[in-house]
Amino acid sequence: MARSALLNVMVQAALKAGRSLSRDFGEVQNLQVSLKGPSDYVSQADHKAEEVILGELRRARPTYGVLAEESGEDKGTDGQHRWIVDPLDGTTNFLHGIPLFSVSIALERAGEIVAGVVYNPAMDELYSAERGGGAFLNDRRMRVAGRRQLSDCVVGTGVPHLGRGQHGQYLIELSHMMGEVAGIRRLGSAALDLAYVAAGRMDGYWEDHLSPWDLAAGVILVREAGGFVSDRDGGGKIFEKKSIVAGNERVQKELLSLLKRPAK
Repeated sequence: MARSALLNVMVQAALKAGRSLSRDFGEVQNLQVSLKGPSDYVSQADHKAEEVILGELRRARPTYGVLAEESGEDKGTDGQHRWIVDPLDGTTNFLHGIPLFSVSIALERAGEIVAGVVYNPAMDELYSAERGGGAFLNDRRMRVAGRRQLSDCVVGTGVPHLGRGQHGQYLIELSHMMGEVAGIRRLGSAALDLAYVAAGRMDGYWEDHLSPWDLAAGVILVREAGGFVSDRDGGGKIFEKKSIVAGNERVQKELLSLLKRPAK
């Protein structure tokens, strides 16, 4: 597959950070961990990976802005471009030795996501996409699954945990989904959830209370794989509303409808 110079920069940054995470994952019990919030941990591995990524990105495009989970926002001097970075999406999985975590890097141009990379170093799976260029898993073209009936579909989600989310509302939504779909999965990494939708491994996905760095790269993966992505109201304010619903055209519409169904 052909990649632009910018996408190559993103891929190399993700791979380099992934190597750092892999080394730390092998010694996960020895990591020094600090508490960032209820059930929300940040490790030395997280910070190291972000430093690696930002070093690579800034070396290539020093004027671009950055929005990163750990270090926050740097507006840069470019005014049009911004990197959106999550160095370790799935930190809780990582710290528990579960090999479902990822590096997520997106490029935003004039408010639109134009490129994205999600890399799972534990499985050596690299998901990448550029606007108009398609989406790929390693070097294989990805397409969203073609299933049209929810009864045949496996759907991903994020389950609200301690200190996060509206548990009662989520249980209502979950009960509606459980009665309609073939299965529900909770991977623990929003970036991987969206990558799995793009790859056709899951048919749809919904989650709330997410940040731009959780979503940005995955959004373009799904779109370039032929899928549809919106906020939970069916609009385009994914970052502002911190919610996402994804799938092929039919499944995404069905999921949106289920989310609006009133409690029984």
